[in-house]
Amino acid sequence: MELRNLITFIHVAELGSFTKAAAQLGYSQSTVSFQIKQLEEEIGCLLFERINHTVALTERGRELVSYAHQIRALTDEFLENPAGEDLKGHIHIVMPDSVCEEMVYSHYIDFHRRYPGISIKVTTADTLVMFDMLSHNEADIVITLDSHSYNKDYMIAKEQQLPMHFVASADSVFAGKKRLSVRDVVNEPFILTEYGQGYRRVFDKELAKKSLEIHPVLEIGRTDIITSMVAQSDMISFLPDFVTKGPVEEGKLCYLDVTDLNVEIWKQLIYHKNKWISKSLKTFIDYLKKTDFTEEAVL
Repeated sequence: MELRNLITFIHVAELGSFTKAAAQLGYSQSTVSFQIKQLEEEIGCLLFERINHTVALTERGRELVSYAHQIRALTDEFLENPAGEDLKGHIHIVMPDSVCEEMVYSHYIDFHRRYPGISIKVTTADTLVMFDMLSHNEADIVITLDSHSYNKDYMIAKEQQLPMHFVASADSVFAGKKRLSVRDVVNEPFILTEYGQGYRRVFDKELAKKSLEIHPVLEIGRTDIITSMVAQSDMISFLPDFVTKGPVEEGKLCYLDVTDLNVEIWKQLIYHKNKWISKSLKTFIDYLKKTDFTEEAVL
């Protein structure tokens, strides 16, 4: 059984396409088809169903994916780290803006010091775009900040429910007031993250259940800008605590005691179940799993 045929098989399984696999590997489509045919003849069964230009794994194909990943991981472990050399690799991670800011600014240097041979590309995107990128093997791993997600095609490496609060300036007229209703604040000037994305989408859905709607005076993805502007004005926002914890502790912001709106937001570390996990990617995932999501120490 040739390793190159197994690697081609993994790419076709991940991408769901002979054409895309060929483009990613730098082969012609006929070469990919020939290698898969060779593998099928050697194993003695079909690995893919080919119906109306679609490609889907057969039952035996799904079984082989796991073995192929193990074989490739063992091979790459040997090749990636010869004679004790530093671990090398490239990882593409996709996440929301609010996660990206704190993660890169505060914690990337620690990861780089430990694993200088691993390069990382960070892209920001909404949850739906993230999952599309996972499905097309355009991202190695994603961090979501949204309602709880589950899909049989994805592996959840780590997850944590995050507390959320309405926040205002420490000098706000609402500071210190107990048991507020969302109706007490809904008509105040709000600055929020972009409409229809991540936890903003979940927030708007919960408001709609109460027949309420907020029309923010400003929408922007940069949570550092949001917290700074709220601290200097009469505006209000709704943000995860990991974003606002510092300004609250510094006395710049305060949490509002709004008791009648329950918004469940989860932070999840997810990768595709058919994704080949190289040693560098496994190292990265293990690093993230050992950190505290609530403190945002993810790099």
